[in-house]
Amino acid sequence: MSRLRTATAALILTTTALWVPSNRPGASSKLDRALRDWLQHPTAASVRALIKVSPAAGARVSQRLHRSESTTSVAPSTTPDLFVAELSASALRAAARDPEVINISTDARVKSLDTSYLSQNVLLGTEALLPRRYTGDHIVVAVIDSGVLPSADVKNVVVAYDFTTGGALKVGSQDPFGHGTHVSGLIASTGTTSSYFYQGIAPNTRLIALRALDQNGSGYTSNVINAINFAVANKSSLGIDIINLSLGHPIYEPASSDPLVAAVEKAVAAGIVVVASAGNFGGDPTTHVTGYGGITSPGNAPDAITIGALDTLQTVTRGDDGVAWYSSRGPTWYDGFQKPDLLAPGSHLVSDVPTSSTIAKSYPGGLIKTSGTIALMKLSGTSMAAGVVSGVVSLMLEASRTNHPGVRLTPNAVKAMLQYSAFPMASEDTLTHGAGALNAAGAGALAAAIDPKQPTGSGRLTTPVNTWTSVAGQAIAWGQRVVWGDRVIWGNQLYTNDPAWALRVVWGDRVIWGNRVIWGNSTVWDGNASVWGNRVIWGNSLIGQTSGTSTTWGSLSSDVTASRVVWGNLTSLNIAPTSASWSNLEQANGDLIAK
Repeated sequence: MSRLRTATAALILTTTALWVPSNRPGASSKLDRALRDWLQHPTAASVRALIKVSPAAGARVSQRLHRSESTTSVAPSTTPDLFVAELSASALRAAARDPEVINISTDARVKSLDTSYLSQNVLLGTEALLPRRYTGDHIVVAVIDSGVLPSADVKNVVVAYDFTTGGALKVGSQDPFGHGTHVSGLIASTGTTSSYFYQGIAPNTRLIALRALDQNGSGYTSNVINAINFAVANKSSLGIDIINLSLGHPIYEPASSDPLVAAVEKAVAAGIVVVASAGNFGGDPTTHVTGYGGITSPGNAPDAITIGALDTLQTVTRGDDGVAWYSSRGPTWYDGFQKPDLLAPGSHLVSDVPTSSTIAKSYPGGLIKTSGTIALMKLSGTSMAAGVVSGVVSLMLEASRTNHPGVRLTPNAVKAMLQYSAFPMASEDTLTHGAGALNAAGAGALAAAIDPKQPTGSGRLTTPVNTWTSVAGQAIAWGQRVVWGDRVIWGNQLYTNDPAWALRVVWGDRVIWGNRVIWGNSTVWDGNASVWGNRVIWGNSLIGQTSGTSTTWGSLSSDVTASRVVWGNLTSLNIAPTSASWSNLEQANGDLIAK
């Protein structure tokens, strides 16, 4: 692997096997990093935690916790054998010692992660989609966010549910924070308020509003999990095709034990495409010096399509595009997964927010136009980049079903098409841009041409596909590669109905390929150290928890401070579970960025 580049202008399987969380024995090892830190330095009388127990042991463990006077509350989750508890330090220790408790995770606060100004043809990333052939007809996106307020722009809200109080409460449409409406506008705005200038990617897409964030853009992980589980349980009745997760929290444990990651994996195994934000921790908020390892959960879910942010400089041409300074880069903590999967426009995008929302009232300088209950607002962040991709996936699914009725593209196939058609960024490494920059027209062309009904092992292209896309009169070649786990698949493997594209195959599983493909060089590590400025940050090992107080990354590790990721010759990892930088919104160099 080539040495990681310093970018001072940028921020910070078997075919039938499911991805199964692993069990970690031992009391202290059952706790995630944030809970271990909290036990050492409690910041309150109690802490909210997600407790995973052995199958069918929930009632017994719950009773034992209830008998403890230091347990404030215990509530069930919609995930089997997982429940939420408010625990004192002594109750947390007792729960960790319980032999029927598998692991305990922080019920962390997830935060919105936002967008900004961009004209519509730049949002789409190519002129080839204008005028559109597809508009997202009969495709449904579940937006798990702060709610969605319908308007002349965002009018296709089918139903709304509120999960902020723990359950699934059917409600009237609302969005007191404003973030969910902004994301939804990027997906499916009609553009009426702006005379169709700021139209969404797929304006006929139907939306399911699943509110998990409060009026300040914050919510508990358990509420997000309940919303994801609701979408899976009601996939058929509501017709849900896509889940958009423009939110996240710091990674405190391996993906295999992260309850939020497990919920995402379950949704993908059910056939739902899950699009997640990479995070807005790609560099120093003040200097914009690039940093690696800022991916948030659930962007570390292997099967999620994790999206970083591209800055297009508001031009149609692609030659001046760059990685947004705030866009989180890989690898993921603990596991060393390659993320993000690709980049999409995420800087200076305009979309809808309710005029009564917290965002609109708190940052009136970002408002572009106000019309009744809806305003147009400029935002930046990987939240909006994820919304853009959810819109493109809606177009892809419609294109596939129109040309190949009776069968649906799997999430793996959708991700592979997005990556294969992406535009490579020669100046960036894979940990920064994944497979490259979104090419909506190319991904749509692949979705229309590939027939998922073809037998395994046979070709599935029904019409020829050009491996280039014309943008502003320039033909730009596709990257023609798929980043599978930490390896690159080159060539025409996507054109074959390979078992890898089937449902319920975990992204990155090498067993599925056998020796049928030639692997490229590892995208994550190759045994050589890489540099960030003049500091060594990369070894030849995974990021692995080695004890209750330290994390080893090769022969070195890092210190995550309240405002930035700083690498050096350190031997332990210190993560502040809450910090000043983990705010909802941040003003930086004129950008209003939703965290």
